[in-house]
Amino acid sequence: MHALRNTLIVMALCGTACAATAATTPATAGAAAAPAAVAGAIPPAKQVLIDKILTLWHMESVGLSMLQAPVSDAVAQAKVVLQGRATDAKRDAAMTDIVNEARKFMEETTPTVRNSALKLIPAKVAPLLAERFSEDELKQMIAILESPVKQKFEALLPELQKSLGEAVATDSGPVINPKLQDLKQRIGMRLRAAVTP
Repeated sequence: MHALRNTLIVMALCGTACAATAATTPATAGAAAAPAAVAGAIPPAKQVLIDKILTLWHMESVGLSMLQAPVSDAVAQAKVVLQGRATDAKRDAAMTDIVNEARKFMEETTPTVRNSALKLIPAKVAPLLAERFSEDELKQMIAILESPVKQKFEALLPELQKSLGEAVATDSGPVINPKLQDLKQRIGMRLRAAVTP
C-alpha cells in the first residue's frame, strides 16, 4: 500500500502543478495568438468560434501531460533503486527529497512547456478544427465546454480520483504490494547480476 500511495502522491504533485498553471492562465492567451497564425486560412466567423474553443479547452495540458510522464517515471525508478538498498528511514528521507526535486522541476519547467504549446496550438490545432468541424458543430462544442455541469464535474475530478485512488490502494494493497515487492526484488537481482563483473 505504501508503494501505491507514493505513486498516487507523485501523480497528484504533477497534476497540481498543471492545474495551478491552467488556473493562472489568462483566458485569452490561446485565443490571442490564433488569429495571427491562421487568419488567412480560416473564415473569420469560424476563427472566432475556434478561438473560443481553444480558450475554453486548455489544449496546453497535452504538453504538460508529456512533461509529467518522465518525471513520474523518474520518481518511480528512484523508489525502485532505493528499495532494499537503504534503511526505511534513509529511503523515506531520500524519497522526500526526490519528490521535492520533482515538484521543483515541474514548477520550473511547466511555464516553458505551456508557452510552447500555446505558441504551437494556432498552427497545429486550429486548422484541424476548421477542417473537420462545421460552424454549427463548433458552436455545439462551445456549449459543451461552457456547460456548468461539465465545469462542476471537472472541479470534482481531483477529489474523485483521490478518493478512488486511496480506496483502490487500501483494497488491493494486501494483494498487490507483496507481488510488487517480489517484482522489485527480482528486478533488483537482475540489475545486480547485469552490473556485477
